[in-house]
Amino acid sequence: MYLPPHDPHVDDPMRFKPLFRIHLMERKCATVECMYGHKGPHNGHIQIVKKDEFSTKCNQTDHHRMSGGRQEEFRTWLREEWGRTLEDIFHEHMQELILMKFIYTSQYDNCLTYRRIYLPPSSPDDLIQPGLFKGTYGSHGLEIVMLSFHGKKAKGTKITGDPNIPAGQQTVEIDLAHPLQLPDIENLRDFSELSRIVLEVQEQVRREEQEREQRQEEEEHCQQPASQPASPLGAGEGAEGEETAAGAEGTTQDKAPASQPFVLPMGVISRNEDYPRTCRICFYGTGLIAGHGFTSPERTPGVFVLFDDDRFGFIWLELKSFSLYSRIKVSFQNAQAPSREAFDEMLKNIQSLAT
Repeated sequence: MYLPPHDPHVDDPMRFKPLFRIHLMERKCATVECMYGHKGPHNGHIQIVKKDEFSTKCNQTDHHRMSGGRQEEFRTWLREEWGRTLEDIFHEHMQELILMKFIYTSQYDNCLTYRRIYLPPSSPDDLIQPGLFKGTYGSHGLEIVMLSFHGKKAKGTKITGDPNIPAGQQTVEIDLAHPLQLPDIENLRDFSELSRIVLEVQEQVRREEQEREQRQEEEEHCQQPASQPASPLGAGEGAEGEETAAGAEGTTQDKAPASQPFVLPMGVISRNEDYPRTCRICFYGTGLIAGHGFTSPERTPGVFVLFDDDRFGFIWLELKSFSLYSRIKVSFQNAQAPSREAFDEMLKNIQSLAT
């Protein structure tokens, strides 16, 4: 198991924790040992479920328990997962979320199912190299997100989840066709000014989507012979295509512009105050928020901030919160997707598991 570093140190390396091991014996026999818990290796079981999927089961779950009971287990888990004690965490809401996570994860420590995850394929036109990133999620701590590019969109998919948004859900979506021009550094400190800029772009995106849907409806009802010349609607589509191409070209040209000063607006909360003070480019985007148990999910507007090749951020406008993401630099063997179609299918599958 690869665990993120302790919150909120996103630039620190991942932590490694063995969960099981297999001893290959003579005559094609093997023994499986569970490595979970603090009493050393003990008897376990592995079952191949289907292609790219297997499960592990512990046959001696008493090895996972501690003499001090659940309270000792919780305190030990807290030190390992968060690098602190409960007394260090003064925020009552954060204590509640951490306790929820402990209760949830400890229910599944005896039987786990593993499914293959492909790393996202890359393209020369990508804004940065896609891959896995560690990100801050407020009181939830650090979580793992997969950044992938899909034409005019970029997606951040949760690989690890929390009581609000489970793994597999698309935590952020970046609209690469709508770069944002940030105000100067003094005006950027004013949250209302940034909010005004973002909401104007949100309204523009909404109008464009309505126009696109209207054109599609008109096309479906249009029974025009192919021999007739193109209608004004066709000209409109061409104009939109040129406009989109121009926008895309502009985005490509802006992939490595001169850095501009960056600071979080007053009132925006960040777990990590050590974020970069310059950025390359910003885009309009949306972030997924929900209540406990993934209730009432909705996409809300935000700002994607590209700092460099290995770090980006997202300002959650409605939450007045900032997430900082740093690239995971672990080298995973044989993790490349065999095709773009296989990767897209994997994304659909992990999202369907989450819902």
